[in-house]
Amino acid sequence: MSRAHLSAIALITILVIGSTASAAANAQSRLGPIPAEQLTDAQQEALAAFVTARGEPTGPWIVMLRSPEVMTRARALSDYLRSESVLPGWLREFVILMTARQWSQNYEWNAHYPLAIDEGLSADLALAIAEGRRPDGMVEEEEILYDFCMELQHNQSVSDATYARAIDRFGEQGVVETVSLVGYYTMISLLLNTARTPLPDGAAPALTPFPR
Repeated sequence: MSRAHLSAIALITILVIGSTASAAANAQSRLGPIPAEQLTDAQQEALAAFVTARGEPTGPWIVMLRSPEVMTRARALSDYLRSESVLPGWLREFVILMTARQWSQNYEWNAHYPLAIDEGLSADLALAIAEGRRPDGMVEEEEILYDFCMELQHNQSVSDATYARAIDRFGEQGVVETVSLVGYYTMISLLLNTARTPLPDGAAPALTPFPR
């Protein structure tokens, strides 16, 4: 194993110890940090590559380390969808917030709300999403994506009229990448919900579960 990999693993050992102590404070959390001495060779390799590319793993990446191949391949998809998708940044984050809201996923919302605001999404629009209501004052692109994502999430399909509007505005690539964003962040939300990953220290939940 290279010196860079060994250094990365040493860093992770420190991070794992600190994260383990934090996770222990939340009795409901599952799939928390793996003790360094229990990491398999494949996990060590995936972890070292992640640290080199992104730094300290957090949230879903700690969960995904149980399957190092999933962690590595998901990172590649995440890198593209979050940074290179044909959708503008504020619309990408809009779709991510809608997906986090669908699954009442506070960790994901907490991570992406400030990114959405930085990209130019309206705080009032984000608040409406958090409260589970249709936002007022959306621009055309937001209206199209809102209808598209709501139909996809609630009806498991998209009507011809909504599909046509999305194709006309974003093209086939944009539609595929919108669906991919919903699918990817649904996976992330499900992992975090299953793991009961706690919010970072000091963060307050912004979402309440929808009535069942």
